[in-house]
Amino acid sequence: MYYSIYSEDYDDSLSNRQSARAKHMLRIQALQDEGRVLIAGPHPAIDSIDPGPAGFSGSLIVAEFESLAAATKWAADDPFEKAGVYVKVTVKPFKKIFPT
Repeated sequence: MYYSIYSEDYDDSLSNRQSARAKHMLRIQALQDEGRVLIAGPHPAIDSIDPGPAGFSGSLIVAEFESLAAATKWAADDPFEKAGVYVKVTVKPFKKIFPT
């Protein structure tokens, strides 16, 4: 089943994001390599694809896990979580409807 992992950043988290990004991306790439990622990416803090020093306000990952507990554990082990990027992380089941 798919699960959404919606993460909200602390204010001024850009430097923490940058320091942990390589490890964060490796974990998502591993899920992608297993065919488990539906969508993943950050939320720019401003209305721009490249927010520059404004940074990001959070992230969204929708990926397949065996259970809510497994998705929650995966999210808790994220390098961004450990680097103090996220103030809040919400994990919920996700039912994909579109695109078909």
